[in-house]
Amino acid sequence: MKIRTALVVVAAACTTVLTGCGDEEPAPTGGEVALTATDTSCEVAATSFAAGPVTFAVTNRGKETTEVYVYGREGDAFTKVVAEVENVGPGLTRNLRATLAGGPYEIACKPGQKGDGIRTRITVTDDGPGATTEAEPAYDRKVEIEVTAAGVKGADGLIAEPGDKIEFELENKTATARTLKVADPAGKTVAEITAEPGGGAETIVSLGGEGDWTLMVEGTDAAPVTRHITVR
Repeated sequence: MKIRTALVVVAAACTTVLTGCGDEEPAPTGGEVALTATDTSCEVAATSFAAGPVTFAVTNRGKETTEVYVYGREGDAFTKVVAEVENVGPGLTRNLRATLAGGPYEIACKPGQKGDGIRTRITVTDDGPGATTEAEPAYDRKVEIEVTAAGVKGADGLIAEPGDKIEFELENKTATARTLKVADPAGKTVAEITAEPGGGAETIVSLGGEGDWTLMVEGTDAAPVTRHITVR
């Protein structure tokens, strides 16, 4: 497993859930920041950031598979999904990339991939060259595809509009690797992800043109299974 070097810019006291440090220097725009998830905690190495892109190196030190979300504020609650990474198994490290505008956010670690999560508040300042006016949602909708020994579930009869951003999440419950390919109406593959046995993978695709888009799930020991998305 590749070891990532994390940028640690904050004392341990600053990692307490839903607290921050007022004197903390914002993490550099575009930097990589360590995020450690366990079954009972969600610790971020920095809680203050300059506006712009940031990569959280999510390491799962717990016993359950986890997922991590960055939430923006909607009304009085932090419910707007800005970015996420799922299926982070015990002992694994995966990157969570986000582009953040100025304002408060909450990072939620979800052991067992359920519930509202263990949350840590972060603050983003909107000054500097990386500043943006609004945090873009990671996607418009999510499509979950589950592969089991009995077949493929999900992604049936989908209809979308041109320009929709779809996150395709592939969950593989078989004993061999499975690959999901997304093809545009001309038959060109625009995205491809592979989920190892018992694991998952995800990708975000912008459906840029009208027509019949194709999803194909395939593996070395299984016949290909196709689904279609009507974009109109």
